[in-house]
Amino acid sequence: MTTTVTPASPGSTTAADAGSGALRSLARHRGRLIGAGTAVVLVLGAVLLGGGSWPAALAVDLSGPLDRTSDWIIDNRDGHPLFLYFLGHVSNVVVVSVRAVYLVLLALGWAGVTAAAGFVAWRVAGVRLALTSVAAFSVCGLLGMWVPTMQTLALMVVAVAASVLLGGLLGLAAGLSDRMHRILRPVLDTMQVLPAFAYLLPVVLVFGIGVPAAVLATVVYAAPPMARLTALGLRGADAGVVEAAASLGATGRQRLLTAQLPLARKELLLGVNQSIMMALGMAVVASVIGAGGLGDRVYQALGSVDVGAALAAGVPIVLLAIVLDRVTAAAGERIGAAPARRAGLGWAVALVATSVVAVAGRLSDRLVWPDEWTVDLAEPVNGAVDWMTAHLYSGVPLVGGTADWAGRLTTWVLNPLRDGLQWLPWWAVLLTVGALALLIGTWRTAATAVLAMAAIGVLGVWDPALDTLSQVMAAVAVTLLLGLALGVAAARSTRLGRALRPVLDVFQTMPQFVYLIPVVALFGVGRAPAVAAAVVYALPAVVRITAQGLSTVDPAALESSRSLGATGRQQLFHVQLPLARPALLLAVNQGVVLVLAVVVIGGLVGGGALGYDAVFGLAQGDLATGLVAGAAIVCLGLVLDRVTQPTERRGLAGKGA
Repeated sequence: MTTTVTPASPGSTTAADAGSGALRSLARHRGRLIGAGTAVVLVLGAVLLGGGSWPAALAVDLSGPLDRTSDWIIDNRDGHPLFLYFLGHVSNVVVVSVRAVYLVLLALGWAGVTAAAGFVAWRVAGVRLALTSVAAFSVCGLLGMWVPTMQTLALMVVAVAASVLLGGLLGLAAGLSDRMHRILRPVLDTMQVLPAFAYLLPVVLVFGIGVPAAVLATVVYAAPPMARLTALGLRGADAGVVEAAASLGATGRQRLLTAQLPLARKELLLGVNQSIMMALGMAVVASVIGAGGLGDRVYQALGSVDVGAALAAGVPIVLLAIVLDRVTAAAGERIGAAPARRAGLGWAVALVATSVVAVAGRLSDRLVWPDEWTVDLAEPVNGAVDWMTAHLYSGVPLVGGTADWAGRLTTWVLNPLRDGLQWLPWWAVLLTVGALALLIGTWRTAATAVLAMAAIGVLGVWDPALDTLSQVMAAVAVTLLLGLALGVAAARSTRLGRALRPVLDVFQTMPQFVYLIPVVALFGVGRAPAVAAAVVYALPAVVRITAQGLSTVDPAALESSRSLGATGRQQLFHVQLPLARPALLLAVNQGVVLVLAVVVIGGLVGGGALGYDAVFGLAQGDLATGLVAGAAIVCLGLVLDRVTQPTERRGLAGKGA
């Protein structure tokens, strides 16, 4: 029996090739098509819809329901079963836990705590980091901040433990269930872009001012990184190993404990590291609602514009962050390595030595750092700031003073930008947002961005949101200009990269509030200092990501371009920058998110807009004002995240490939 194979007709082959070519052409000209379509719709909208701000008929007034909710919570906080038998117990557990950790730290004394930090760092990362840890805790004492440091450390221990537990459970659910992963992803996205201030008002309303509200706000803020990385580790576990465990008859629980979790250890430890960093970043913000410790000292210094006192309290937070970051990072690098000989003996020696030092400290009756061993940092710093204020604030020949710069920034940049955004028709803003999101993402990304922007109008805070957006845009422009330039320089110069690393470490771990104090002293009160603080806060992340992206470009591509006679400038613009495009877009995204966080806090120093509404709602206990502003900040954060975060496209681009 003979089988005849009929070849495809030439016509059908040609049609398929033509269709594929059309799709590729459409994908290539995607940006031009979106731009042309946007221009056409703008013209039609101008003719049919006219201009104007968000229509009042499309806004919803939530003040009535939110005020009634606030009144109900206040009236029932002391007698309702929900508060008595659940939330009240949660509050008590938090208070008891923080107090227990604090008493343990006090019982160990300054010598015992310092020795414990040194020995743990020694066992995990070696002698060099051990000496760094001992020096860091000693500096906390020298600055006269030992007791506030222990208060902050006690709160952080409880908050990080709860964050790791909550985030781990959420990540476990998302890592093992596709449905839970789809459900939790938008929730975690929202929590990630929600500025810290937005967490405070709801917890204060429920738990009141104090440690429980501060700890729970910190937990909510620091749990998402742990959840994301736990899910990433579980979902990225080697499928072959998991399948082998299943073929040997292991149950789901056994596969989780013996295969998936061990394979995800690095991601889990990175999640712990990120939760610690987020919790320490929240320490100062939580002081607004009674966290105490170092954050309270910084917040008090902000009220009196005392740069020296703020720096004396901010330095220990930076040192704690650096030590904890280095220790957990070193622990992550050692995962999977062969255990050192007599590792158990080393830990036993460390435990005995710490106990001996702690007992010696108790016998010498010096549990708290001695006052005679402290150094006054505030006086020389304030002297330097006073000199700078006197000589740089105004009257500087030719260039003018910092007050003149702030005035020019406000008059020439911030005001025109704000007025221009508020002048645009509301539908034009929505259309522009959708077009930008569609250029680097998908239709779903664009729809999310447009709906989030529309929600701001529905909430009735359209103009304040555009005011905040104008500040973010100005700060992001300066941040990217400086950050990309420094990142490129650091990537091309090893010596500059090494010199910048400790500076970036300090700036990246310094609490947000600390930046507000010197800029207020130099620039006065208003939107300009909020923008300046946002630039300084977001700059380190942009520099780091840019330098990392350029440094990891394929060396073969660089060598090939050199062999073809390319100059250094040509290599940068035609090889490194194009190949590092994902990292550069990530730098833009992170810069936008970090700038938004500080611009919102700038409401404390006259930044106005949504930040002022959030601060006012928190200070007055006004749930309607504060919660609406917080929700609008979330929506604005989602918009900015979507228009700066590339999304893998399926459809035209994929088919065309």
